Amino acid sequence: MNKLSATWTNRLSATAVVALCTLGSAAFGDNKETVQAFYDLLSNPGSEKETAAFVAATADDWESIGDYSGKNKSREAFLGQVGGFAKLIPDLNWAVQEMHVAGDFVTVRSRATGTPVAPFFGVDGEGRSFDIMTIDIHQVEDGKIVASHHVEDWAGALQQLSGR
Repeated sequence: MNKLSATWTNRLSATAVVALCTLGSAAFGDNKETVQAFYDLLSNPGSEKETAAFVAATADDWESIGDYSGKNKSREAFLGQVGGFAKLIPDLNWAVQEMHVAGDFVTVRSRATGTPVAPFFGVDGEGRSFDIMTIDIHQVEDGKIVASHHVEDWAGALQQLSGR
């Protein structure tokens, strides 16, 4: 290979690497936007707009997986639960603190705050609020969330609501 061919080959290779990295970054950005619809719904659980965006961002067979019981929530069951949150915790805010993308997985650390207006998991908070950390791992395939594994510090919320 002559010197001119080698130079062009190196430039083309570098261009291909930049193009692939750019495409990968765009896909990661799209996954972040898709997953953000999940948190927008949690912060506006009574909103028809946010519910529609959540449905559009999740696969028909999406599952919410919060433990190893095998009793995962379907999208419809999850929407029912979130609708209950809208009534019980009207000021619920689920703020994303960090979002990390690794291929088809988006890991999110978020902060959930709110003030229940009635007993929450059997605890009458008497107007107290909670502020907890949550960790979620969302699996995204073909632009849709297919599964969400999650852990929330509900025990901490109950301690805060009981004044401990």
